[in-house]
Formats: sequence, structure tokens, C-alpha cells
Amino acid sequence: TPGGWVEYAQKIETAGADAVELNLYYLATDPATPSSELEAMYVELVNLIRNQVQIPLAVKLSPFITSLPNFAKQLVEAGADGLVLFNRFYQPDFDLEELAVTPNLVLSNSNELRLPLRWIAILFGRVQTDYALTSGIHTNEAMVKALMAGARVTMVASEFLQNGIE
Repeated sequence: TPGGWVEYAQKIETAGADAVELNLYYLATDPATPSSELEAMYVELVNLIRNQVQIPLAVKLSPFITSLPNFAKQLVEAGADGLVLFNRFYQPDFDLEELAVTPNLVLSNSNELRLPLRWIAILFGRVQTDYALTSGIHTNEAMVKALMAGARVTMVASEFLQNGIE
């Protein structure tokens, strides 16, 4: 809820964090809810948090936005200091033996670099903010590509989880 996110952002700031990342993720399941309503809810949430915290606010987005450039612009105007492209969805699976829904964590691979790379290159210079690229960074070359596209930050969590920090 907006109140919950604002409260947690304040707690994160009070605890001494240098920034907060707001991972926007709402699973819209009601066919009567238009995308414009969800986007307005997100923009309002960013605005509420920006008005309550002084530390930088990064917003992590889904690639499934109808007009990503316009939405990105609205988020920056509402107070986002940076955009993180893109969040990964943990999609459950079915266990046919147990007849149950089971969690299924799939880490990124190098092929996933192209989608955030493309969108950062499109947005860079058009929506004035800092960009972080997540998903698909597994090599030094991928990091360079992300920086060339306009990212200021690259995220390599899957690479570390798969192969260790060495």
C-alpha cells in the first residue's frame, strides 16, 4: 500500500541508507482495471515517497508498460532520481507429482541483456535521470555495453549467485 511503502522508505532512510530502490510490482488480475489507473497509482506512490525522504529514490520497472518512455518521464517528474531496468518476475510452476504450486527461481542469463540495453539506449537523453541495468550482465563486455547505452550502474547478482564473487 502507499502508506506501507512510505513508512518503509522513511525507516530505510532513518536506518542510514544512502538510497532506496522502489521495485514497482503489482500483479493486475482484474480485467476492469485499466493500465492508466495502475500507472497513476505508481506515479502517486513515487510522489508520496519523494515528499517524505531526502535520500535518492530509484524506481525499478517492469518491461511490460504500454508506453515506457512516457511512464518513465512521469516517474522522474514525480521525484524518481533513477530508473532500474528491469525487474524480474518470480513465476511459480506446478508440481505434477504433488499437485501443488511451487516457487521457481530462474536466474538471468546473458541473452536477457538486450531488452534493458535497448530501452536504456532509447530513453537515455530523452528522460533525464540515472539508469541502472539489471538482467543479463554476466561478462565485462556486457558491462561496457550497458555503460555505452547510458547506464550508470550495472547489476550482477545472478553472476555472483551462479559463480561466486571470485
